[in-house]
Amino acid sequence: MDKVAKHSDTSWKQDHPSTLFSNSVQKADRLLKHAKSHPEEIAIEHAFNQIEHAENARVNAEQYGEHLDTVQQNKEYLAQIKQQLHEMKENITGQ
Repeated sequence: MDKVAKHSDTSWKQDHPSTLFSNSVQKADRLLKHAKSHPEEIAIEHAFNQIEHAENARVNAEQYGEHLDTVQQNKEYLAQIKQQLHEMKENITGQ
């Protein structure tokens, strides 16, 4: 009973795995835009770190098993962000 009461004190939207994944993808998108306007290795690394965080959130959201249509859309968008970052990194570092 305590668990239920304790959980009701917090916002379910904040805690929901699919929401956390969506927020992580949005942050990765913001960091991608920042890296595009400031194409430096450190900006790209920050974006890659956020992608890693978002991928962990994706696993949790998939395991939770709700809102899988939204999770799938965010998964595809995250793949696009990752591809763009890889291309930027290649252009900057020549690798």
